Amino acid sequence: MPEPNYTQPDLTLVGEDHIRAYRETGGETGYLWNGVPTLLLTVTGRRTGRKLTSALIFGRDGDDYLVVASMGGAPRHPSWYVNLQANPQADIQVRAEEFAVRARTASAAEKPRLWKTMTDVWPNYDVYQSRTARDIPVVVLTPT
Repeated sequence: MPEPNYTQPDLTLVGEDHIRAYRETGGETGYLWNGVPTLLLTVTGRRTGRKLTSALIFGRDGDDYLVVASMGGAPRHPSWYVNLQANPQADIQVRAEEFAVRARTASAAEKPRLWKTMTDVWPNYDVYQSRTARDIPVVVLTPT
């Protein structure tokens, strides 16, 4: 049964294909995904120490970048979020620009405002939250 207020995204460019196209074209391909902006987030694996990259929808709050650890409403946090909890130093690529950031989870006081910012970008986040009992975090990425 379809979920109200949910729009099925076009999944023709996802995962490693999305990341590769984004990197190879400086974001010319992949920056806009289903009509919304994306960035590449590179974190350090907490167990392996390897660099791991994810393509994520983002919003802005002043100079900060915002991403949501939704994983479509899965019962567990995405691995990139767990890795950021272990090591908040990361790198992002926005179009052709690459820079270091420090990540933190939005506080309970600021989350409602930042959640609204992100649901204005991608309304499906509200549906994703309805699919899970976990509180889906908003992550603030501050350039360093």
